Amino acid sequence: MLLFIVLFACTSQDKQAVGKGLSVAEQLQLATTSEDSAAAVVRASIERHGGDRFQNLDLHFIFRQHSYRAIRKEGRFVYTRSLVDETGTLIEDVLTNEGLYRTIDGKRVPLSEKDSTDYSNSVNSVIYFILQPAFLTDPAVQAAYLGTGLLKGQPYHKIHITFRQEGGGTDYEDEFVYWIHRDSFTMDYLAYNYLTNGGGARFREGYNFREAGSLRFADYINYKPSDDSRLVAAFDSLFEAGQMIEVSRIINDSIEVSLPE
Repeated sequence: MLLFIVLFACTSQDKQAVGKGLSVAEQLQLATTSEDSAAAVVRASIERHGGDRFQNLDLHFIFRQHSYRAIRKEGRFVYTRSLVDETGTLIEDVLTNEGLYRTIDGKRVPLSEKDSTDYSNSVNSVIYFILQPAFLTDPAVQAAYLGTGLLKGQPYHKIHITFRQEGGGTDYEDEFVYWIHRDSFTMDYLAYNYLTNGGGARFREGYNFREAGSLRFADYINYKPSDDSRLVAAFDSLFEAGQMIEVSRIINDSIEVSLPE
């Protein structure tokens, strides 16, 4: 999933000016399309989670025994995944605007096209999720407002995300739904339906919310629907009805954020 490479796409100045000075509730009242409503909620959520600080950062964290580093600066990015294996060998996958390369003990090694794609997707996916909702205004994103819903008694805006084929990568048919709190604009839940390797659908419940470098981060409980449904827009109802099965935990350890040099 998530075969597209995350770029430094920002909304245009015209889009950022829409609704300036108005509350999100006022913007929703004035919105004439589902896309306008979604954009207002997404902008508020990105600001709540860190705003412009997503664009220039040096992020370190540990995920499933791998060390990750994400450097984002002035439209460029370098994402690195590192692992020291049981023999003491250091393996690093480095993903940049130009593509991915692998080093073993500091020396580049050739990769097949399949391996290069697989490693790129894996590194990109981890970074994509830990920094959400930062990428929900990228040019390939198509956002639609699905209204509101309740999760554990709390009110949420529901935002449906799909991707344009142009710029959306080979997995442009994947879809997501984000539940963004109506009052605080925190992104507390998400769901996705993906097609890679036979596909599937998952629902994630955020927990252990904390801040580092003025950015908001979370860990997640990862669920699948008990009936194998892939209608992600209805996963909040299934979750409330107890029809979700926990399959894993998404735990990001040792998060550190600084400005890139």
